[in-house]
Amino acid sequence: MKTNSKNSRRKMVKTMVAGAAAIGTGTVVKASTNEKTSKKVVGEVVMDQQVPLFSGAVKHGNTLYIAGKGAHFEGDITAHTKHVLDELQKALEANGSSMDKVLKVNVYLHDLADYKAMNEAYRGRFGDNPPVRTTVATYGGVPGDSLVEIDCIAALD
Repeated sequence: MKTNSKNSRRKMVKTMVAGAAAIGTGTVVKASTNEKTSKKVVGEVVMDQQVPLFSGAVKHGNTLYIAGKGAHFEGDITAHTKHVLDELQKALEANGSSMDKVLKVNVYLHDLADYKAMNEAYRGRFGDNPPVRTTVATYGGVPGDSLVEIDCIAALD
């Protein structure tokens, strides 16, 4: 292995470990393009103790990645699912995509008992050709007391 490649990998691992270990205030900042990977952060970057934790949206080539959206208010699974899907739609459209162009969706439920009601609110939101989907119930619940969190990967024109 080349020394330069080894040092780059170490630096990346250190950054990832620092981000994973950080616990703090949840500061948000804007980020830009990483010239080396052609990855363009198009959403906000959530900071934790001055360390980047994650990006809200990233474009890479003709693909858009949207971080998980949750619903952080009182309500049932139907209200939470509708809200989260509306937020995903806004993020997709703001970045040149749409619900019809979503390729992959991950759904994280607070309680698997909400699966049927979540499906009712989800049904039809992605057009006639729905994306591939994985749905899991999370141990300990979804962060921020949301009953559902959804992320997605979409195509860009």
